[in-house]
Amino acid sequence: MPISDYYLPHLLAVIWFVVCWAGYTRYAQAKGRTTPCLASVLHLYREDWMRRMLLRDNRIADANVIGNLERNASFFASSTLIILAGILTVLGASDRAVSLLADLPFVQAASRELSEVKLLCLGMVFVYAFFTFSWCMRQYNFAAVLVGSAPMVGERHVTEQERKAFAERTARVISMAANQFNQGLRAYYFGMATLAWFINPWFFMLVSAGVVLVLYRREFHSDVLEVMVYTQTPAFESPKEKSE
Repeated sequence: MPISDYYLPHLLAVIWFVVCWAGYTRYAQAKGRTTPCLASVLHLYREDWMRRMLLRDNRIADANVIGNLERNASFFASSTLIILAGILTVLGASDRAVSLLADLPFVQAASRELSEVKLLCLGMVFVYAFFTFSWCMRQYNFAAVLVGSAPMVGERHVTEQERKAFAERTARVISMAANQFNQGLRAYYFGMATLAWFINPWFFMLVSAGVVLVLYRREFHSDVLEVMVYTQTPAFESPKEKSE
């Protein structure tokens, strides 16, 4: 088999992987501006949160929530470093890894060079995830500073317009941090898809498309989104309540 024919499926798989990841990211950002999704709905809740925070003298609970969100990002950043250490360890023993993979069923035989390229690509995915989670942590730090600088109840020199602008600005910073966290989670999803590349490139392409479907379903058509968007009013009853 010519070398070009051997590497062509792998090249197509990588291109398809990049298209799935980058394409879905752009699509989700554009669709989220006009369609309710987890990101847009949660931003509205964050604005409500900040407006209500300005009505409280005690902001300890709000600071604790920011701290918990930051710790979640810190956990994933630490976990990513462990994953990268594991990838580097396997990369240093690629011959043994290739022989182990060759014994698995349905795994397409690959050269040592190609296996090392796959490991490097997998490492790049998690390097991106680490930088994303670390930037998320910093943005939550910025949000904590904003919460600490929030005007207190009864400050006469602070106008209502300034309070509204502060609430919107702080909610936007928190949403930016949450968006970075979401990007890091997507990197984990697509990192799992990259593992399918070690089986064969066609399965890699199939799993990459499957990840896009899973992400779309969860961000735009999940049950939790339906619950957050739904607001019960006396004039409206859900189908479940009508049946009861």
